[in-house]
Formats: sequence, C-alpha cells, structure tokens
Amino acid sequence: MAYTNSKLVNHKHLSPNHSGTRNHVIDTITIHCVVGQCSAETLGNIFADANRQASSNYGVGYDGRIGLYVEEKNRSWCSSSSVNDNRAITIEVASDTYDPYRVNDKAYNALIKLVADICKRNGIKKLKWSTNKNERMNHLNGCNMTVHRDYANKSCPGDYLYGKMGDIASKVNKLLGTSTTTATTTPAKPTSTAFKPYLVRVTADALNIRKGAGTNYKVTGCITGGGVYTIVDEKKGTGSTKGWGKLKSGAGWIALDWVKKL
Repeated sequence: MAYTNSKLVNHKHLSPNHSGTRNHVIDTITIHCVVGQCSAETLGNIFADANRQASSNYGVGYDGRIGLYVEEKNRSWCSSSSVNDNRAITIEVASDTYDPYRVNDKAYNALIKLVADICKRNGIKKLKWSTNKNERMNHLNGCNMTVHRDYANKSCPGDYLYGKMGDIASKVNKLLGTSTTTATTTPAKPTSTAFKPYLVRVTADALNIRKGAGTNYKVTGCITGGGVYTIVDEKKGTGSTKGWGKLKSGAGWIALDWVKKL
C-alpha cells in the first residue's frame, strides 16, 4: 500500500522515535491527550528528543494547528502496544493538565477534520467506537477506535476525550458520508400496559363494596339482585387489596369473587 500523509498539517517535525514501516494496514484510530495546552511546535520538540522514547503520528495544538511527527507509513511509539501502533494512526491532542483533561473547541474541531482525512485516505469507511474494552482491543463488531488506557495503567486520553469518542465517531462519519444508523425497520407496535375496562355480571348480592385504599377500605354498601357493571381498574396485590375491581359507577371497589367476566 502506498501511504500518504495529511495535507492538513501545519507543522512537520519528524521524530527519531519510531519502528520504521508498519506491519499492518491502517484500520484504527487512537486518540491521546497531551496533558498540556501546548502547540504543535512544542509537541514536535518533545518528540524530537530520542531519550523520551515516545512519539505519535500527529498532534493537534491548543490553537487547532496540526503537527506531523511520524509519517503514516511508520509505526509510532504511542500506545504501549506494538500491535496497536502498527495498525493505528496515533494522535496527541493538547489538553488541560488536570482531570478530566479537557480539550478546547479549536483543537477538538481540528481533530475531527484530521481523523476524517485519515479515514478517507486509508479506506476506513466508517468509524466505530465501543465502551467495551474487549471489543476495542479485539476489533469486534466493527470497532476501530482504541485508547491508551486499553494497553497500560493510564487515564489517557482522559475522561473528557474518552466521553467524546462516540461524538467524534459520529462527526467523522458525517464527513465521510456514512450513516451512523442501522437500516430503517418498521417497529413493532408497543404493547399497551394501560388497563382495559371490561364488563362483569354480578352473580349474587354483592355485600362487599368498599372505598378507600390499602388497609383503609370501608364497606359502603351493596349491589342487590345482580346486574352488569363495568370494571375500570383492579387491585392485584395481596392481603386486603387482592382481587378487587373498581366500578365505573363510582360505587367503589367490588370483590371480584362476586362477579363473572363477560
């Protein structure tokens, strides 16, 4: 595959900290936080130090300017995982130095554009995030976004960016022209849980018509001679509330032992 680099780059400062040509096609995006509101130039200077033994393919400064530090054809030293770094484009993003390591809007918007550009050039048709670590690390169910904390005991990319990964995927997919929704299907009609009134015939004199609630039911009268009535609610609990139906007539609640459903 012929690898290219993003034309969105504003600053290029190649780092010696990489492993040469990657051994896997680019199919993953790994976003990190810098833990510092630094510029693309500052980050380039940091990665230029061979003693640091660290680098990333790209960096996004606090002002939204983009730096290139390791060409896309090469594996950066960024994720504490050679397997991940060989297949991922790694991106450091300027952030606050304190939890949740917030990224400002300029850097965030530049990140979206950079990731979309990376996906377009490398044939990544859709970006998919998962909050399930196993799905991320094993690229299950189409997941192609990973984070540093998957491979090391670190908080990177910080809770701010971690919580934004789904939004990043959605915004990038919009730029890619890829729908983030599944095919439209006709949903099944929801089953109504509302009580449906029904008719009953009182089979004998109903001596127990009550009003009230819970244990405060009081006998208020009776229905003599039977007849057809409408039950508009039921009590299906236990004890004194079990097996009672509310009469539409407003007379109260009748013991359902006294009635026959029509």
